[in-house]
Amino acid sequence: MAEASGEQFEALVRIMERLRADDGCPWDREQTQQTLKPFLIEEAYEVIEAIDEGNPKQIMEELGDLLFQVVFHAQVAAERREFTIGQILAATKDKMIRRHPHVFGESTASTAGEVLEQWEELKRKERNAGAAAPISALDGVPRELPGLLRVQRLQDKASSVGFDWPDISGVMAKVEEELDELKEAIERGAPEEVEQELGDALCSLVNLARFLNLSAEEALRKSITRFSARFRYMEAALREDGRCLNEVNMEEMDRLWEEAKSHDRSSGT
Repeated sequence: MAEASGEQFEALVRIMERLRADDGCPWDREQTQQTLKPFLIEEAYEVIEAIDEGNPKQIMEELGDLLFQVVFHAQVAAERREFTIGQILAATKDKMIRRHPHVFGESTASTAGEVLEQWEELKRKERNAGAAAPISALDGVPRELPGLLRVQRLQDKASSVGFDWPDISGVMAKVEEELDELKEAIERGAPEEVEQELGDALCSLVNLARFLNLSAEEALRKSITRFSARFRYMEAALREDGRCLNEVNMEEMDRLWEEAKSHDRSSGT
């Protein structure tokens, strides 16, 4: 099985080389690492969507599309004599062995939490090696991540060096404090202050999600899905009567919204 997988991977690499050849695909030949960035992000999100839908065939196809983006970037880099797909594989293999000393070495880690703590410590040592100045514990979180995901990862990193609340009661108190400050800023009518306090309130809610072992980004995505489904339910219900949302009052919208929520609960969504 491993040999067959290796052969399939090698065939995919050869296809990419053919597409980028002088007589290959004009579109593929024009691409650069910069122009490919949106597709890399898009394919990653399509994998997430397929996972949410729970369709194994779709997950497989989307993972293939994401893998192809990696091979594409590697081919562009190889043509520029920067690195090859083989070097990517070798570096990743070495990193995974190095970052799992409890499996491949003499270190021990009996829980997932201990593994993560060890992982972050190893990453810090690697980043600090040869650096002229100490590296921040917050380094390693991409700026391009969605906001909620980025702040949660930053909070994780801060927590790994002891900057954290001792228990959830402090987190809850902070959420309430930030919401009170947001209300006060709104009452004062200062737009810049409102924006700042809103951001602080969002950060405190993300921290609450972290303490509850939840992903704030995932929670929001699921909430968006529910909102969209309920809104479309209202539209469909009114369409059956030959009406649309801008023709009904808020009271009827509230009734339809509650009906949509009941429909969600009965269908298990």
